[in-house]
Amino acid sequence: MDSMKSGWFSELNDLWPGVALSLEVEEILHSERSQYQDILVVKTKSHGKALMLDGVIQCTENDEWSYHEMISYLSLCSHPKPQHVLIVGGGDGGAAREVSKHPDVQRVTLVDIDDRVIEVCKQYLPRLSLGLNNPKVNVSVGDGFEFLRHHRGEFDVIITDSSDPVGPAENLFKQSYYELLKAALKPGGIIASQAGTAWMNLDQVHSTFQHCKAVFPVAAYAITAVPTYPTGQIGFVLGSLDNQTNLAEPVRVFSDEDLERMSIKYYNDKVHRAAFVLPRFVDKALRGA
Repeated sequence: MDSMKSGWFSELNDLWPGVALSLEVEEILHSERSQYQDILVVKTKSHGKALMLDGVIQCTENDEWSYHEMISYLSLCSHPKPQHVLIVGGGDGGAAREVSKHPDVQRVTLVDIDDRVIEVCKQYLPRLSLGLNNPKVNVSVGDGFEFLRHHRGEFDVIITDSSDPVGPAENLFKQSYYELLKAALKPGGIIASQAGTAWMNLDQVHSTFQHCKAVFPVAAYAITAVPTYPTGQIGFVLGSLDNQTNLAEPVRVFSDEDLERMSIKYYNDKVHRAAFVLPRFVDKALRGA
């Protein structure tokens, strides 16, 4: 089925059968097939500009900050001093934008396999891609698996800002990937990875969480609201090498003045704690009850 019809984009995907979010499109700004995926940027009537990869909404200007703030600060604020951060994926620049705001962060390395996503976002999504131009950020085009194999014990925090487990991102949802993440961390390091929505893909959430739990002594699943994602919710798995880490209790708490200065719209320490409070059906599934 054609995802663009009568001026509307509809997200049609076998990962969430029978459900489609539609956005009214005012203008198609860019469309191409890169080496790895279909890239589409549109101007929507209600959500600003939007980026789609392989027909799946990655972000809209209206609500991207919820996702990017949460995948960044849940991990960063759980670490006592996150100085060197790796982002795998995230070619739109949103996670880099947020990570580079953290006062302890000195260096950010971003590795994305698709250079065309990076260039297209620089051209059409400047609010997101400004993170790619931050002096703290070094951008490398390449395969995240290969990069991790050659960089061991280097990072305090690793964030995997990936698309869903199909196409080029499929391998980022396997246990072998989490083992590579562990090896690339410094002692006490923390990871955060996009992990899907429990409302439509509970089996996928469970398997991703189990992969993380099998590798890290501390693991947790957290959620945030993103209206233009399937079911309006997305989750993250987090893991820590320090078995004393309480991922649900931030060790770095930003003041209201900090949050204003950093232009943070969604995250604070209360939202951090609440993100780990899960509905019973999700909690039971992750515990195997």
